[in-house]
Amino acid sequence: MRLLLVEDDTLIAESLNRQLSAAGFTVDEAGTAKQAEHLGKQEDYRAVVLDLGLPDGNGLEVLKSWRADKLAMPVLILTARGDWQDKVNGLKAGADDYLAKPFQTEELLARLNALIRRSEGRVEAKLTAGGFELDEHRQCLHTPDGQEHSLTGTEFRLLRCLMSRPGQLFSKEQLLEQLYNLNDSPSDNTIEAYVRRLRKITGAEAIATRRGQGYVFNALD
Repeated sequence: MRLLLVEDDTLIAESLNRQLSAAGFTVDEAGTAKQAEHLGKQEDYRAVVLDLGLPDGNGLEVLKSWRADKLAMPVLILTARGDWQDKVNGLKAGADDYLAKPFQTEELLARLNALIRRSEGRVEAKLTAGGFELDEHRQCLHTPDGQEHSLTGTEFRLLRCLMSRPGQLFSKEQLLEQLYNLNDSPSDNTIEAYVRRLRKITGAEAIATRRGQGYVFNALD
């Protein structure tokens, strides 16, 4: 789950980045309106956390620009506590939810996950396909034979991406974009290595290779 965090306060951004990463997100940061607008249009994000007070402009204008370009990723805006007008203006501009500062990270994560589930047409915090069940809270996989397998952060993000759209082909480039942020430099063989590790849990048939094209989660309900 790749996410854009728009926050100009360095200390807040670093703290949120650590906690979002621990929760299974791949995080890109933007500290200005210009950078946020550019990244939102250039990259494929599952969600955005958008602070409204930016040094070179208002986050609402960034949001309006994204929506004008038909970008539909869920956006959660951060507002000052009690500033109801910011909340109203944000929702009118196309935001999906808001959170007032200061806030608990647990609430931010809960709201983000709820937004993403709704955008994917789900109501539960788990992905199911072909007898497999991926628990997003505990980052573990339940296999059809009844076993539970703990996953590393990267294994979880990769499997979540594949299971979010069973039957859909994902190229290596698309998977790398969802697993790593702009500061990472993974090798071309990274995806192959993690797919091999996941197949030891899921079996070889669940994740199919389309030679020269990419990977498909084959286990359909």
